[in-house]
Amino acid sequence: MRLSQALAAGALAAGASAQNYLGFNSGATLPDRSAKFKKDFLAEFTTAQNLENAPGKFNAVRLYTNIQAYADGEPIQAFEAAVETGTFILLGVWASGTDSIQKEITVLQKAVAKFGKPFTDLVIGISIGSEDLYRNSVTGVTNKAGVGNSPDNLVRFINDFKKAFSGTALASIPVGHVDTWDVWGNATNKPVLDAIDFVGVDEYPYYETGKGNDIKNAGALFDRAYKATIQAVNGKPVWVTETGWPTTGPNWDLAVPSVENAKYYWNEIGCRNLFGKTPTFWYTLRDSNPDNEMKFAITKDLSTKPLFDLSCPSTFETAALNITADGGQGANGGGNGGNGQGSGNGQGSTPAQNGGQAAGNKPNGASSASPFVAVTYAGLALIGAVFALF
Repeated sequence: MRLSQALAAGALAAGASAQNYLGFNSGATLPDRSAKFKKDFLAEFTTAQNLENAPGKFNAVRLYTNIQAYADGEPIQAFEAAVETGTFILLGVWASGTDSIQKEITVLQKAVAKFGKPFTDLVIGISIGSEDLYRNSVTGVTNKAGVGNSPDNLVRFINDFKKAFSGTALASIPVGHVDTWDVWGNATNKPVLDAIDFVGVDEYPYYETGKGNDIKNAGALFDRAYKATIQAVNGKPVWVTETGWPTTGPNWDLAVPSVENAKYYWNEIGCRNLFGKTPTFWYTLRDSNPDNEMKFAITKDLSTKPLFDLSCPSTFETAALNITADGGQGANGGGNGGNGQGSGNGQGSTPAQNGGQAAGNKPNGASSASPFVAVTYAGLALIGAVFALF
C-alpha cells in the first residue's frame, strides 16, 4: 500500500470513532409485523432525543436495511424522519441469504438523490451485513441460526458498495460490519476485517448460559467479550451496536428479566463502559419482535419517561475497564480475563426474499423472513456464540 493510501485509510478509520454517538436500534416493522412509516420513525426519534435524565443525547439510530417494508425499491421512511429530527444514522445493508446487495445500493442511491446533503450529512457509518459470519459459522449452523453469508461474499459486497458510492457524498463515510465478538478471532474471517473501517459488535450477557449470567456478573461477562473483540480486530474502532437487558420474560439460566436488573445493566455496562466512550446503540427503545418473549424496551409506548432512571451513578460495582490501543485492559481491583464471552439473545434472523416471519425465541430458531421483516430480529441469533471459545 502506498503511503498516501495508508494515511487516507488511517484517517478514515480514526474518523469512524471521532464522535461517540448514542442511539438505539430500529427495525423496519412494528410488533404486529406491519410496516413502520415516517410517523413511526418520527415518534421513535423524538422520544429518543427527549428521554428524561438521559446521560447524553440519544440522537442516533442504527438501521438494518435501506429498503422500506413491503415497498420493494423504495427508501426506508426512517431517512426522511431522520432529516426532520436531526438524527444521525448508522445505515444497514442486509446481506444474509443473498448473492447481491444491488437492491440495497439502488434504494440508497435513490435516497441520496432525493434528500441530498441534509441526509448524507447525517450518515455516520454503513454496516454491510449483520451477524452473517456467525450464522455462517459451525456454531451458527449447529444452532440452526439461519442462512448467513461467507467472508468472500461480504468482501465482495463491501467492494460493490464502495464502488457504487465512489465520488459521492457517502464515499468518505466509514464502512463496517456488525457481528458477534467471536467471529473476529477466526482467521477465515480476516478478509472481512481487512476490508472494513470499523467493527460493530453485539453483546448480550443475559444469554450466556452456564457462565454465571446473574445480573451481578453481567459487567464482567460483557467486559470479557468486549476485550476479546478489541484484541482481535487489529486496532480497528469497535462500535457497540447492540446490548441490553430485558425487563420482562422468562429467566435464562441465572439471568432474570426485570426493570431493576435492566437499570443495573444500564449502569454497569452503559454508564461505566460505553456512554461517551464509543458509539453505542442500545437494544432497545421499542420492541419489534412479537415472537420474542423477552422484552428489552426501556420505555412503554414511547413515553419520554423511561421504565427506570437513566441517570448514571458516580460509582459502580464492576471493576473499571481500561482498554489500551493494543487491546490490553487495566482494572481497579483486577482484570476480567481475556478469553471472552459470547453474546446474543437467541433469535433467528435470516431472510428469504419474500414472505414468512422470523423464528421464535429459541436458540435454534431459523427464519424465513424478507429483509424488511428480518431486520426487526437482526442480532437475535447469537446464543450459540456463547460457547464458541469455551
